Amino acid sequence: MNTMLEKPLAYEAYQKLADDYARLVETKPHNAYYERPATLALLPDVDGKDVLDAGCGPGVYAKELIKRGARVVSVDASDRMIELARERLGPDAAIQQVDLSQPLSMFDDGQFDLVLAPLCLDYIADWLSVFREFLRVLRPGGYFVLSAGHPSFDAEYYSTNNYFTVEAVQCVWKGFGTRVMMPSFRRSMQEFLNPVAESGFVLERISEPLPTDQFRAADPKRFKELMHRPGFLLLRARKP
Repeated sequence: MNTMLEKPLAYEAYQKLADDYARLVETKPHNAYYERPATLALLPDVDGKDVLDAGCGPGVYAKELIKRGARVVSVDASDRMIELARERLGPDAAIQQVDLSQPLSMFDDGQFDLVLAPLCLDYIADWLSVFREFLRVLRPGGYFVLSAGHPSFDAEYYSTNNYFTVEAVQCVWKGFGTRVMMPSFRRSMQEFLNPVAESGFVLERISEPLPTDQFRAADPKRFKELMHRPGFLLLRARKP
């Protein structure tokens, strides 16, 4: 387990939120019927592959990856999320406490075929350093799949007057039942995409997802909103 000398930005918020998050994440529309189907659609074939599930949360993605035949190493910064992931995945699951903003020194060069980072990097300011570490731990030809807040949505939501910088923001989350003040970073489109190329990845695909019919049934109001304005931006990149 990685010893964190300084707690990551959203550590306390996720510690408080973890149990409700784990309970609702498989049915909450923005996760289950919007981000997750779109992210899974970007994944390559993972059967027999080694996958780093970065920011694993309560283990929902890891469970699906294992079902698809992958060998998964899951990491998260939150102690409670790790406990919940182990409950979901079983005692033999490979799970470590890791702060993704720090070097991934616990992993070897070329250890993985895929790095999956779903909705976990909005809490890190410096994406270039993170992406360089992801590139290092991937084998040649390996993939990196990311989902995060959409720059246009975040700029409007946080009413920014400082679009072109990486900006620290915060808002109240109440969609999982427990109300928490969630700190994060908002970034421009160039700050979202340029670190991909600058770190050495080849960008293969961008996705601005649409909500599914299940989302429409669960939350018609927000379904209509997301049909006209994307909430998340996803990408798939490859290590040459």
